[in-house]
Parts: sequence; C-alpha cells; structure tokens
Amino acid sequence: MADVISVRQETGTARTLRLRLPGLTGHKAGQHVDVRLTAPDGYTAVRSYSVASALPGDELELTVEELADGEVSPYLVRAVSAGDQLEVRGPVGGWFVWDPADPSPVQLIAGGSGVVPLMAMIRAHAAGSGVATGTDTGTAPGYAAPFRLLYSVRSPGSAYYATELEELATAPLLAVNYVYTREAPGSSIPPHRLDAATLLATVLPPEDNPAMFICGATAFVETVADWLVRAGYSPDRIKTERYGGTGTTP
Repeated sequence: MADVISVRQETGTARTLRLRLPGLTGHKAGQHVDVRLTAPDGYTAVRSYSVASALPGDELELTVEELADGEVSPYLVRAVSAGDQLEVRGPVGGWFVWDPADPSPVQLIAGGSGVVPLMAMIRAHAAGSGVATGTDTGTAPGYAAPFRLLYSVRSPGSAYYATELEELATAPLLAVNYVYTREAPGSSIPPHRLDAATLLATVLPPEDNPAMFICGATAFVETVADWLVRAGYSPDRIKTERYGGTGTTP
C-alpha cells in the first residue's frame, strides 16, 4: 500500500499525488505504476499512471487527468486526500525510459497529458545537471545532453507544470515549445493542431541523431512518429507511449 503524502492541483481537471511506497528505492524516468481501487461490493478497477517525478528513495508523484467516464481518475482527482492509502503496484516498465548514460540530445514530444512521463525525464535531467526543481532532493552535476520539449496542448490553462517548465527553460540545457490547439491568448500564432511542417521546424534535426520520446493519445503518437520516420529519423531512436483511447490526430 502507498501512503498519500500530499496533493496539489495542476489544472482544473488534473492534480498531482505524492505517494510514499515502503521499500521503494527510486525509479527510472518514464516508468509507470498500476493503481487498483476496490469498491465495497468487491468490484475492482486498475489503471496505469506514469510517474511524473524524479525523486530518490521511497516517494514518487503521479499526475492524473480526470476522465468524464473514468472509473479511477475521478476518485483520484476529486476524493483522495493526504493521509489516505492506495493499492499500488510498481514502478514498472523498461522500454520508455530515459537512460542518463546516453549522452545524445533528447527530443520530447507530448500531446496533452502525455507530458507526464516526459516531465519525469526533464526533472531527472535537471537534477543531474545541477538545476534546481520543485521536486528533486539533490543534484549530481554531470548531465550535459540538451533536452527539447514540444508540447501540444489545448490552451495555456490546460498545460501541466507550466510554471516549472518556464523556470527550467531558462537554463541552457532545456528548450520548450508549445502548440496550442484550442486557445492561444496573447500569442501572434492562432491556435492550430500540430502539423508536419511545425513539427519538423521545431524538433532537433535528424543529423543530431536525438533520442526521441513521444507520448499522448494513440492517433497523436502514431501520426507524429510517422512524420518523423518519413523525414529521415531512425525508427530505432524513436520510443513511443500511448495513454489509451484513439484520441485525435495532432
């Protein structure tokens, strides 16, 4: 069982839970956990949630978006409070993870709540680069690979971790670019869905041979990955994670 240490609101429909899992000794950036809820009549529902943090020791954070028809997310977003306990398995997963030993530049591409595991990578990289963040507990200078994030999201108010990303982007090792699909107040660029031209004009070029991580709805991930391969990026350098559902194209 995991103890809920604290909760904080990220957007109007999402919040972050900090958990303590006895026996946990850290986790890899990009992993996920399974959360199981059991109703009084014995009915159970299990959902996977990406880890958002880069915390050492026995603590981690999950950021959960409430789904209108969800069985688990409404409870986690609306009802859970500090002091509660949750049945959690993990962290698990070894494919969609960032390896700090890889010196290659890293290109992250997120659609909506797909930014969560990518944020864990950004935080781990920032901690290892000696850049302070709101969730790390120390630094180990030495990570020099540049990171770049392309974040497709409905509006500025829908973006997770906006303040923290703004602060981290002042460091030379992180660049953040947004594409707003519904509302873009104050921007000279009207809202639009991510297209191939915008993607290729923003991401690291193929000659840099970046490690690429794409996370979002299935249609978003598959479309973006196809654009990259067609543009000459090596499929072996592209890792993808889908958070369920067909979603929409970029």
